[in-house]
Amino acid sequence: MISVNDFKTGLTVEVDGDIYTVLEFQHVKPGKGAAFVRSKLKNLRNGNIVEKTFRAGETISRAMIENRDVSYLYASGQEHTFMDNETYDQFTLTSDQLEWELNFLKENMNVKIVSYQGEIIGINLPNSVELKVIETEPGIKGNTATGATKNAKVETGLNVQVPLFINEGDVLLIDTREGKYISRA
Repeated sequence: MISVNDFKTGLTVEVDGDIYTVLEFQHVKPGKGAAFVRSKLKNLRNGNIVEKTFRAGETISRAMIENRDVSYLYASGQEHTFMDNETYDQFTLTSDQLEWELNFLKENMNVKIVSYQGEIIGINLPNSVELKVIETEPGIKGNTATGATKNAKVETGLNVQVPLFINEGDVLLIDTREGKYISRA
């Protein structure tokens, strides 16, 4: 059990049978009435973000999340196969469970699997990945006065806004949290 007064960003908790991670929290002490904690929580099972208010000092269950290193092996239709790097056990996740992550996954890529009491919740990607540009229009010379960008499609199918000097075949460093261009690799 943990007090809501001890909330920290990234903390995982169990509320009403669901597992949440704390995105934001704010301690509020109104002039009249009891203090409370206003929080923004992300459901780890379905990705929904909810706002919840707790009384100051209220205790809730802390969820112990396990992270293990796994390798992404291959995709077969809507199923994606992973292998545990220690036990070599293989398991599959569906495309619905990996909606955002599929924009960055490549075969043989190492990621972390997130599980709670044996239930696989999802995967954690590295903060950035290297992806090759497979399609982009050529940059127009003289069109750089305001840091202009153009659209580029990378090998996983993700479309990213990149500077005009990026060409097909370039390998880019892409931020997996926001899906944005960082630099050339």
